[in-house]
Amino acid sequence: MKNIIAFVALVSLHAQAENKMPEQFVILNHTLTTANYDIRYATNNNFVGRRVDGYKAPLCIIERRAAKALAVVNSKLVANQMRLKIFDCYRPEKAVDHFMRWVNDDKDQMTKENYYPNLEKLALKGGYIAERSGHSRGFTIDLTIESLNKNGEYKELDMGAPYDFFDSISNTHSDLITESQLENRLKLKTIMLENGFKDYSMEWWHFTHSADPQSDYWNFDVAQ
Repeated sequence: MKNIIAFVALVSLHAQAENKMPEQFVILNHTLTTANYDIRYATNNNFVGRRVDGYKAPLCIIERRAAKALAVVNSKLVANQMRLKIFDCYRPEKAVDHFMRWVNDDKDQMTKENYYPNLEKLALKGGYIAERSGHSRGFTIDLTIESLNKNGEYKELDMGAPYDFFDSISNTHSDLITESQLENRLKLKTIMLENGFKDYSMEWWHFTHSADPQSDYWNFDVAQ
């Protein structure tokens, strides 16, 4: 009996250790308070249509070097009456597994009209929904820019396609958008690239910090 209790305690400690945020990560909401946070996967407002596994709070968790670079980006935007709006940061591997279960479930078409109206669901695998995500390494972020209008309200810049819209129109240099929409995308791309990030041409909102070692996929929850 003692051996069983000891084994259960050991498993519990191991699980707690696995789910603890590593010290090289920060909760950006606490350190970059002038940005806007709309962490979609902690809500039902996303392409899965429900809260995603591993997202227990609407937080942006990210590696410290990427966090510092984002603070610089946001400060430059704030100086010009703009700010970052952040949709997703670190993503647990359990969330990626949730995405894969969703994309392989052809019967679940609940969000097709809003997120992938022109593609078959299985066509999302690879370019949009991958078995492993750079987000799980903690250096990748999904975001846009908001601008302060005459009424004192922040509004997203018109990017020509919403966040997580799976279609060629979401390619940064898509031929399906207007000149002003392209200018807005390039505004975001330019300021991110100038501060150490690399873009992903299929998704105008997706950037990865150049310090990413391309290793260490994490699975701790997005939580306090």
